[in-house]
Amino acid sequence: MNIQEYFTRISYDESHKDADLQTLTVIFQHHIQAIPFENLSMHCGETIELDLQSIYNKIVRKKRGGWCLESNYLLFWALQELGYDVCILGGNSYEPAERAYTAEINHILLKVVIKGNAYIVDAGFGGAYQAWQPLMLISGKDQPQIPGIFRFMEDNGTWYFEKVKRKHYIPEQSVSFTDTPELGNIRKIYTFTLEPRHINDFQELNTYLQVSPDTILQKKSICSLQTTEGLYALVGWTFTEMKYNYMEDVDLVQITTLTDEEVEKTLKDKFNIMLENKLVP
Repeated sequence: MNIQEYFTRISYDESHKDADLQTLTVIFQHHIQAIPFENLSMHCGETIELDLQSIYNKIVRKKRGGWCLESNYLLFWALQELGYDVCILGGNSYEPAERAYTAEINHILLKVVIKGNAYIVDAGFGGAYQAWQPLMLISGKDQPQIPGIFRFMEDNGTWYFEKVKRKHYIPEQSVSFTDTPELGNIRKIYTFTLEPRHINDFQELNTYLQVSPDTILQKKSICSLQTTEGLYALVGWTFTEMKYNYMEDVDLVQITTLTDEEVEKTLKDKFNIMLENKLVP
């Protein structure tokens, strides 16, 4: 495994001699704009292995994406290679339908410490809740980024990660604004603690997510990628293109329903993904 090969995969060709915040930010942005968040292997009859060599081969050499366990573990390896003080944390994601956080850890994220300051780096959430820059680990402070305003709230050692919702403008719809935020309309994303984890702590989860019929990952094939303006998302046969802050505090959302042939073409054209096995969306 070769850091230069990883840099080529994410189209990063700047200096990386300093393990500083600026370098971290640029590498992180290249990573999320090159490596899709996707669970397509599950819907192609492929097994997802949670070891570095398999993840490296899949994402770097085969130019695929991965879900949080894969993408963040690859980033963890890269940051370690570059001399960053980085550790793995475990998160419990928020289930809007249940109006609760999951009882078991089901997400992986990274904490990076630079000059005594801690940052949360998470390249594996995908969709509209993917931060575009490392976030300072500080409670109660609004951290505005292009995708929206993120913040952490800490309570008794548990950290809560959330995002302020923005309005959506969908041109085809007669009612043009969906998801209209009331004042302080917050989307909860996940909770976590600062207890360091090892990748082996997630092996059971990696297996469970692939076999449990109840998870969203089993029910839907998902592929999303951050762009310079917003994001692309392919969920089943539905392709969504989002442009952030298209108008003041409004995101532009365009939704298309694809045929089977168009799904394959869209994966190639928008996500640079060519699958070895047949996808069943």
